[in-house]
Amino acid sequence: MKYLGIDYGTKHIGLALSDDGGRLAFPLSVVRAGPKALAEVASLAREKKVRAVVIGESRDFKGEKNAIMEDVEEFKADLAELTGLPVEYELEFLTSAAAAHQFAPDGSRKKNPSAENLDASAAALILQSFLDKHRP
Repeated sequence: MKYLGIDYGTKHIGLALSDDGGRLAFPLSVVRAGPKALAEVASLAREKKVRAVVIGESRDFKGEKNAIMEDVEEFKADLAELTGLPVEYELEFLTSAAAAHQFAPDGSRKKNPSAENLDASAAALILQSFLDKHRP
C-alpha cells in the first residue's frame, strides 16, 4: 500500500511518498502553505494513487500539543474529507533538525539545504517512522 507523508508547517508543507509496498519513504516535494495547499496535496494524493496519509503530530518538550497542532488538526480533517482517504498521525519530534543533520552530519552549516529538501526530508522521516511501526 502506498502512503503519503506530510510535515505540516506554517510556511511550507513537506511531502514524502512510500514505495508501493509501504516499506520505504522517500522525500517528494514541498507545497507552499496557504489557501491552495489543501487542494494541491489532495491532487497529488490522487495522482500518486496513495491509499493512506500520515501527518506529523507536533508536540512540545512536555509532550503537549504545541501552537501549530490546531492547524494540523484542521488540515488533517479537511484532507480526509476531501480525499476520502484515512489520515493518521505519527508523533514527530525535531524531524526538521534530524533532516538538516542528513545534509551536514558533522553539524556544520557549510551545507545549507533548500527548504524543499529539508521539509520533504522531514516528511520522509515522519512517514518512515510510521511505516516501521506498522510493518507486518
